[in-house]
Amino acid sequence: MIRSFDKRWRRARMGALAIGAALALFFCQMLLAQADDANISIDNFAFAPAVLTVKPGATVTFENHDDIPHLVVAVDGKYRSKALDTNDKFSIAFDKPGEYAYFCGLHPHMKGKIIVAP
Repeated sequence: MIRSFDKRWRRARMGALAIGAALALFFCQMLLAQADDANISIDNFAFAPAVLTVKPGATVTFENHDDIPHLVVAVDGKYRSKALDTNDKFSIAFDKPGEYAYFCGLHPHMKGKIIVAP
């Protein structure tokens, strides 16, 4: 009787470990998929972080926390946001490795750079 109980306990424990491992793998994959995306805050007339490194395929979201509008403009002219009022957001995906400099179209002293590295 004790051996039968030990076998059932061992099977139940192994099943619970397998389920736990599967759940851990599932949640790790979800976190890794979300980790590729990033945010840049616009606050106090500055982009934060000023330099951001992401992987290819990442989406970067700019959010304006200032009380006045800002524009996100690529130095090479490849993208330009609308005027972002307080709490407005602008997102762009970066597919190719490289360095992408940008500035605020209304306040050119505000500058930043996104580095896409494999």
